[in-house]
Amino acid sequence: MNLQTLNYTLFGAAAFLVVLIVFLKVRLSGNFKKAQLTIKEAQKKADKIMSQKLAEANNVIAKKEKVRLKKIAGREDELRRQEATYNKRLSKLDLRLESLDKKEEGLKKLEDKVQEQSKLADEKEAKIDELILAQNDKLSQISGYTKDEALEVLMANLLTTAREKVARKINDIETEVKDNAKEKAAKILAETVQKLAVDYASDSVVNVITLPSDEMKGRVIGREGRNIRTFEKETGVDVIVDDTPGAIVLSCFSAVRREVASHAMQKLIEDGRIHPARIEEVVAKSKDEIERRIANYGKQACIKMNVGTINKNIINLIGRLHYRTSYGQNVLKHSMEVGWISGMIAAELGLNQRLARRAGFLHDIGKAIDFEVEGTHALIGANFAKKNGEKQTIVDAIKAHHEEVEATNVYCPIVQAADAISGARPGARREVLESYVERLDKLEEIANSIDGVKQTYAVQAGRELRVIVDPEKIQEDNCVFMVEDIVSRIESEMQYPGQIKVTVIRENRMSGVAK
Repeated sequence: MNLQTLNYTLFGAAAFLVVLIVFLKVRLSGNFKKAQLTIKEAQKKADKIMSQKLAEANNVIAKKEKVRLKKIAGREDELRRQEATYNKRLSKLDLRLESLDKKEEGLKKLEDKVQEQSKLADEKEAKIDELILAQNDKLSQISGYTKDEALEVLMANLLTTAREKVARKINDIETEVKDNAKEKAAKILAETVQKLAVDYASDSVVNVITLPSDEMKGRVIGREGRNIRTFEKETGVDVIVDDTPGAIVLSCFSAVRREVASHAMQKLIEDGRIHPARIEEVVAKSKDEIERRIANYGKQACIKMNVGTINKNIINLIGRLHYRTSYGQNVLKHSMEVGWISGMIAAELGLNQRLARRAGFLHDIGKAIDFEVEGTHALIGANFAKKNGEKQTIVDAIKAHHEEVEATNVYCPIVQAADAISGARPGARREVLESYVERLDKLEEIANSIDGVKQTYAVQAGRELRVIVDPEKIQEDNCVFMVEDIVSRIESEMQYPGQIKVTVIRENRMSGVAK
């Protein structure tokens, strides 16, 4: 039974029930005519309802049929696409099969050719063996040597020749390696120095304290000099009171003691209460303050250097180097510079950069206590570092940085070179500054001594010499020979680190005056 027949049946049953109900109502009411009219109206309503439901059912059936036809069309399209894809793949497979057949045929031909060539090669090898045997027999007859004896003589000659060639090659390689090593080392050191540019302020061995008035001098001295005696006893610093107006001088070989004394004296002068008990109290507080400063200097230096965790005792020594100078160069800043240079050299050589930087940074810690412990600062620093947990590599680098002991690892010469570079850098120390200025004067003097030179300028911290010549006296072609002449004289007459670039400048200027 389809949907339409079911709908008709349902609607018929509904209409029948409606008519039956109406009929029963009419029969019960006794009004037959009215019942007939009612039945007719009910019949009309039933027909109308049935028509509407039939139309709706037809619409639903039409929509479902449309969806079904659409699905069938989609499946047909998909099948056609799959068929086309399948046909393409079949075509490709046919092409591949044809290609494989051709390759197989070519390989078969190649195999036949190889077999033929192999056969010819075997025949040729047999002929060559026969010729060699014949030649060996003739050589044996001519030379009077058997085959084994001739082979021994030949091997001896070949070994002698090979040894000579190998010896010459080794000598050439050694020469080349030495030349390249010198050039590479010079390049690394020159680039390292150029990467680092730091200014230093030279410290003094005395501190000058400014007084607000000359009356304060008397209060500092105290009755019968008791204040000065107490101050000198507590600080270990000599107090010099002379005729200089408004100032007193604190003198001591230890910069830390001078700093404690200077800090305490400033506090006493600001406070105004100067007597032995107050002096003892202020000096004790100043010592604590300076110790805190020393620890802070050490911590800050370690953070800047990025060398990892360091023992607290070593950090205190590092901080003390802030108050130590060597030839006018601040030792803490010098140690930091040596650390950076060591790290740069290690980086250029492909070594552990942090390890080299740490070794260079700690190389002078012995200078913080060399006046308290017997021995050289290198050995003192190495022993202190070893006791406080530093690696043996770093301990050896500290010990050997002045070549007092033999270098035991690659970081020893790196620290030695970095220490020498930092100390010899122009402007780092007072003595070196003088020789640096003399070198600049010598550069300009060499260029000025050549005929035709108008002006010379040593620039780039003495790494470049610019020479301006008179265009009327020096021709353009002669500038090349002038450069070579100046370079030769600089190399023969001077000693200098790195390289010096010589530039000769020749220019024509035309001018006129309009009247």
